[in-house]
Amino acid sequence: MRDVRVEPFSVRLKEPLGTAKGEIDERRGFLVGIETDDGVRGVGEATPLPEWTESYVECRARLAELSDAADRGYEFDGATLGPATRHAVNLARMDAEARAQGKALHEWLAGQFGTRNNRAGRPATVPVNATVGDGSVDETVAAAENAVADGFDCLKLKVGAQSLETDEKRVRAVRDAVGDEIALRADANGAWDRETAERAVDRLAALEFAYVEQPLPTHELSGYTELRNRGVDVALDETLYDSSVSLPLNLRDYADVLVLKPMALGGPGPTLSLARYLRRSGVTPVVTTTVDAAVARAAAVHVAAAIPDIPACGLATGDLLAEDLVDDPVAVTDGEIAVPDGPGIAGDAFDHLLWD
Repeated sequence: MRDVRVEPFSVRLKEPLGTAKGEIDERRGFLVGIETDDGVRGVGEATPLPEWTESYVECRARLAELSDAADRGYEFDGATLGPATRHAVNLARMDAEARAQGKALHEWLAGQFGTRNNRAGRPATVPVNATVGDGSVDETVAAAENAVADGFDCLKLKVGAQSLETDEKRVRAVRDAVGDEIALRADANGAWDRETAERAVDRLAALEFAYVEQPLPTHELSGYTELRNRGVDVALDETLYDSSVSLPLNLRDYADVLVLKPMALGGPGPTLSLARYLRRSGVTPVVTTTVDAAVARAAAVHVAAAIPDIPACGLATGDLLAEDLVDDPVAVTDGEIAVPDGPGIAGDAFDHLLWD
């Protein structure tokens, strides 16, 4: 590489977002730009989220070392990089390589990782779900109806912050309001104990929910086996990113679905490798973001597009931001996101953020 550039950024959320790790009200990160010896540019993004990835301070320090090594003409050893830093560096390199070959990133990724879809032509869109918060019954129904009016046919409802009885009223009211043709998912963010989770799964099954995400805390792996085959699929999210949990190889015994976050997995490569393994194991991969800025969000859409027959993904997160780095390159239309056709992530759409 003849040039490496690192630019910090901060984007505000429209309103604080509750996660299993606490509330966040902004996303701070770094853009990483590389220019190859052949003059081809690539752009990546590191937007760390503590407890899913390394800290912002650690990410900044490692990127400074990367930039310094490039200035001295050395190849940087990335073996010890945290996942968000690896995501930025690997994405920038992949973007440059795909641009050099004149391919959209998802086409390049599918060729590299053997995930090419058997359908003729490239996937034009990726289906996405809308996320509905944990407000009152009326607020939940209104948000669900608005999402359906906007073209979404898959909704993920946040549950677990209120009593199970209250949540049941909320989700039942949504099912009555949107009808049977809309796919519903529930996300408990690990809020339930085993007894509550079993009761919740049975009630969600009666309402024909597609799956329930992270119904138990991250370490309660044995409890997941008791939730299987009760009429609702079970999805793991936070468990995958908890470093204190040793995931078994036979994931099919614990989950039907695994939620993959490229930022927390270290980039598109590890995400696609894991997706291949999951498919061979009979587990469905779903791609989502860690509420990233435009570069990483667009890259995640490419990752999803490189996975054959991907179900609705959690990529409709751009609207959570009050501001972004550029106009949204992966805006949602009728419950789908058009895959940027490149070359690379989105051609040279991000270059001005790093190069004048």
